[in-house]
Amino acid sequence: MAILGIDEVGRGPWAGPLVIGAVVLPDRFDAKSNPIDSESWQDNLTDSKKLTAKKREKLSPIILEKSTATGLGWVSAAELDKIGLSAALNLAAKRAVAKIPTNSFSEIIIDGTQNFLKGTDLEGLVSVLPKADSKIKEVSAASIIAKVARDNYMIKLSKKYPEYGFDFHVGYGTKKHQAALAEFGPCPEHRYSFRPVAASVADQPAPNPSSSQTTTMLGQRAEQKVAKHLEHLGHKILAKNYKTKYYEIDIISATKDHIYFTEVKYRKNSTHGEPLEFIDQRKQKQMVFATESFMEHLSRKLNRKQSTLPSPILAAASVSGKDFHLDKWFTLE
Repeated sequence: MAILGIDEVGRGPWAGPLVIGAVVLPDRFDAKSNPIDSESWQDNLTDSKKLTAKKREKLSPIILEKSTATGLGWVSAAELDKIGLSAALNLAAKRAVAKIPTNSFSEIIIDGTQNFLKGTDLEGLVSVLPKADSKIKEVSAASIIAKVARDNYMIKLSKKYPEYGFDFHVGYGTKKHQAALAEFGPCPEHRYSFRPVAASVADQPAPNPSSSQTTTMLGQRAEQKVAKHLEHLGHKILAKNYKTKYYEIDIISATKDHIYFTEVKYRKNSTHGEPLEFIDQRKQKQMVFATESFMEHLSRKLNRKQSTLPSPILAAASVSGKDFHLDKWFTLE
């Protein structure tokens, strides 16, 4: 009776994908797949967390090569934010199992207490077992290939976003990660639906209730001033004060060749420094995330590849004084 073992990696991190591994092991007494005169690699299988990184890296390619069938199911941070963690686990499991021939197993064991395949044709074959990754070799193997694949992804990601230390904590909520979020804000690979990440975006103190309406009105008037300036330059205003659950953009405008994403800053007077000083590194990273998210949304909405859309450009504007004088509008290049 062949077992399909399933285990997940990446349920709790603040950043990076969720990955589920699925493995069917060969008969360990089959001389063709596991000669009796060699050490059984299956004897070394256990919960991936109990193995050193070096041992996992050694075992993973052996599992991928010698197993009867293997599969990995990936769900990105953006997908997880959109559908929620529970649905993401189900989706990752379905993607992993889709790579396993249905005639290669007769039983499915999933680590933990949640049946990720509930509601599918395979639901009746599933048993859930806490600590299965330490008890069932197939589940151990699934945990190892999923862990190695996800860790390697996060190590590559650390080269793109070196400030977060993804190669060190692989997205989990360490003190170093928390400090990086506080300094730089989140990147597109962060899970904005997770409270620590959401808090890093919205950690500015709420305005005084007595002044919140005035502050909003001032911001809107400043945005209107900048929008009129952009229209004078030949821009078509696509949106003002564009908001989603995870980001907001003050002004989105377009020309024939570009889509501009403008951050507007209002100041009571123009003696508080240059406008660029208001767009620090953290703010720029938030703007980049908002821009990338909007362009992905626009691509899906229009059913067009992003490469065929006008190229995005970040911009900023400063408005000051009681007369709402436009100090400067400029691109961030």
